[in-house]
Amino acid sequence: MVQKTGKPPASSPDAPAPRRRGRPRAYQPEVALGKALDLFRKDGFAATSLDGLSAATGMNRPSLYGAFGDKRELYIKSYERYRADARAAMIDIFRDELPIRKRLQRIYAVALDIYLSGEAGPRGCFTVMTAASEAVADPDIRAMVLEGFSELDKAFAACFRLARENGELPETADPMVLAQLASATIHTIAIRARARVPRKELEAIVKGAIDVMVGAQSSA
Repeated sequence: MVQKTGKPPASSPDAPAPRRRGRPRAYQPEVALGKALDLFRKDGFAATSLDGLSAATGMNRPSLYGAFGDKRELYIKSYERYRADARAAMIDIFRDELPIRKRLQRIYAVALDIYLSGEAGPRGCFTVMTAASEAVADPDIRAMVLEGFSELDKAFAACFRLARENGELPETADPMVLAQLASATIHTIAIRARARVPRKELEAIVKGAIDVMVGAQSSA
């Protein structure tokens, strides 16, 4: 006859560990924000659902709200992240004192790398493809879009101003007008990239635009 000791049986070494309660496993906010950015950039604000964001980031809704706020706040944070990444990719080229043609060529090459990237196809530009639409009804997003346009115009204007001082452009050249043309070229290649226009065609547009801005005679 076996005596009952009242002690629980020893756990088997092969038995699964008891589930712990509490917060879900730790996540990396910057990684999660990058996933949200990719989804917003691909589908826009309205078509991106909270369920989609949850699946993309690996975070449930309460965790998303706790980390980033509501969907609009997450969208704005994603747009801020996009602008910071784009600025970081371009800043050295804008600062380097290269000949104006070479500088523009490098700026547009980097822009095309950004716009043509994406696992599911070219993603274009967040500002042009989605933020500009949201700017119609949302004053905060509109302010961010306008600030981005102004920042890009000023960066290009500084390049053209230096080129004029160095004798690469005539004294009559207007740096701000040229800057707006340069920015417009950025926007058009972003739209065409999203429409899957081949890179060679986009590069031809860029070359033609640079010829107009700085003169075909300076192509040597």
